[in-house]
Amino acid sequence: MTQALPKLVNFEEFVDWLPENSAVRYELHNGDIVEMAQPVGEHEEVISFLGIEIPFEIKRLGLPYGIPRQAIVRPPEKDSGYFPDILVLNRANLANETLWQKQSILTLGASIPLVIEVVSTNWRDDYHVKYADYEEMGIPEYWIVDYAALGGRNFIGNPKQPTISVCNLVDGEYQILKFREDDRIISQTFPDLNLTANRIFQAGAV
Repeated sequence: MTQALPKLVNFEEFVDWLPENSAVRYELHNGDIVEMAQPVGEHEEVISFLGIEIPFEIKRLGLPYGIPRQAIVRPPEKDSGYFPDILVLNRANLANETLWQKQSILTLGASIPLVIEVVSTNWRDDYHVKYADYEEMGIPEYWIVDYAALGGRNFIGNPKQPTISVCNLVDGEYQILKFREDDRIISQTFPDLNLTANRIFQAGAV
């Protein structure tokens, strides 16, 4: 039986409504429940690749970080809730997260050193909506991985080309570095990470 999507809801109603063990993913965008499109294989290959490389770096550095699978990111005082493609969790700050233990909800930028969204057809969410909310939350670093060059030309160039936008928080605002082709990714969270844009884009290549 398909569960009907309510119209506008608040964040608490969204959390209560979320279906368990559903094959469909949902997010809450300003009170509107959004059904996330089923990702294509290449999208999942990129996530899988980064989901191996980043934990390896966490372990190598001995950091108190983890990568939860189902944590909800809630911008404070907004009826929005996101499930990022990759979220790096700072366990040292969990004592300050009042909703973590019972609901795995994060509301503080200090709990999230790095968040990554891999762009799909709803690219405006990554470049506009989540960009603004992650910045406002104070998340120090945000990657927008646009492997298929889906974003607008003002974000990825004209002609369009696959681009990784690394947004670093400086004085409360994101400063953006763009990486393409064989550019080595520069990450403030993982400065020794040895990955190029192409290596990430070609994650699914045999």
